[in-house]
Amino acid sequence: MLTHIVFFKLKDGSEESVARTAQVLRDMEGKIEVLKSIEVGIDVLHSERSYDIALITKFDSLEALEVYQVHPVHKKVIEHMMQVREASVSVDFES
Repeated sequence: MLTHIVFFKLKDGSEESVARTAQVLRDMEGKIEVLKSIEVGIDVLHSERSYDIALITKFDSLEALEVYQVHPVHKKVIEHMMQVREASVSVDFES
């Protein structure tokens, strides 16, 4: 199993903007066959070092993650994220 985690800091950190973007991420659920699970979390602490949104996705393999990366649904999400994000960081690990 491969876990892909991405943290996003948005240009507009307002509650409405964060909720809208979190929903864009959640909307991938059920639309990409290789995506085995998806969890989207919104930060509740709002500390200086916090990011706004965490995306946790799981795949059967690294090859499945590569399929996800170029899937048309994911590419539309990337377009949205390029517009709204200030920064992002990611971690990918096998378990």
